[in-house]
Amino acid sequence: MTTTTTPVAQPTPLARNRNFRLLWFGEGVSVLGSMTTTVVFPLIAVTQFHAGPFPMGLLAGAVWFPWLVLGLPVGAIVDRSDPRRVMMTADLVGAVAVASVPVAWAVHLLTLPHLMVIALALGSCTVFFRTAYTALVPRVVHRDDLEAANSRIYGTESAMQIAGPGLGGLLVQAFSAAGAVVVDTLSFLVSWVCLWRMRPDQLGPAPERPEREPMGRQVREGVRVVVHDRFLRFFAIQGGLGNFALTGYGALMVLFLVRDLGLEPSFVGTVIAIGACGGLLGATVATRTVRWLGDAGALRWLQVLGGPTAILVGLAQPGVGVALVPLGSFLVGVGVVGANVVRASFRVRYTPAALIGRTTATMAVLNFGTMPLAGLVAGALGEAIGVRETILAMAGLNAVGCLSVFVGPFRRGRELPREPMPAQPIGR
Repeated sequence: MTTTTTPVAQPTPLARNRNFRLLWFGEGVSVLGSMTTTVVFPLIAVTQFHAGPFPMGLLAGAVWFPWLVLGLPVGAIVDRSDPRRVMMTADLVGAVAVASVPVAWAVHLLTLPHLMVIALALGSCTVFFRTAYTALVPRVVHRDDLEAANSRIYGTESAMQIAGPGLGGLLVQAFSAAGAVVVDTLSFLVSWVCLWRMRPDQLGPAPERPEREPMGRQVREGVRVVVHDRFLRFFAIQGGLGNFALTGYGALMVLFLVRDLGLEPSFVGTVIAIGACGGLLGATVATRTVRWLGDAGALRWLQVLGGPTAILVGLAQPGVGVALVPLGSFLVGVGVVGANVVRASFRVRYTPAALIGRTTATMAVLNFGTMPLAGLVAGALGEAIGVRETILAMAGLNAVGCLSVFVGPFRRGRELPREPMPAQPIGR
């Protein structure tokens, strides 16, 4: 008796990979739109509703709160679903949510609570989109191309983080702050079209999905893997601490630039964009740094660069001293984004395909779950001790988190593990 097997599709090499180009372009446009919103929403809050430190902290925290509530179940949902369809649904919901802002503005019904609700909605869409994105990339890109692909993805994201704030500032000047949000609505639709035009038959094989297992058990499995593995556990804890600190001072950044440093709203986006150039450089040099130092060595020294330099932001003064804001942000961007490229490639290579959604979601809950709390803490501290003092405190905490690499599981050696993690018994 002769049996035949149907060949399993494998991702096309990166140079000829149409699916990757569509995914890459759509994500880049989406980040451009989102980055205009990260400047425009705070500008609306400060200039139109005269928000103080605590409301600004709430607005920043609202974007990240859904990770805390939805992160774990979404990981299980993604592992039993088609990640491409999950991303397409998230894009459509995000487009509708953002479109409500200029509509409400036009009929004079826009309020600060409305902005916070939309920030929550966008954060929820991001939970689904980013978790599914992590699960889709290994099916779009061949294993040997992961670092090159992640370098391009993170590099483009960083470029859009440069262009987005500047574009947001220009649109606010040319139209209105609420009108500038239209760019984000369009970016969601472009991302959806790119995902729709991908060819599913050219994707790599989907991992086996444990559809019959209870969701609770799948969630517990993802948590156990992260908790028991020393590398994933360290990255999750360190990421949570770093994101708490960076979100804390980022929540007050627009307020600091406008009220403490005396910048006009039209220049706020430009200052933030200049600082974001560091992320583009970090993504560009990440792969070369890995070749020089190995991935463990690259992670150590990129985090050294991205830690203490955040303190420069809090030392900025009106006039020429404003330059410390983009300088500090630039150096933080080089270190943080460069390290993210290295970490992302390691995680995809190291984590079994069937667990990527759940482990990504578990780590994201620890990484991003601290961020809504950071907005609240930064807002309260800003009211109690001052905006500048809060930024300095958060920058110092970021330095501690980054320098913890010298007590972590890769404090010595050149390379992180090159093969997937060993199988671990998972109890019921």
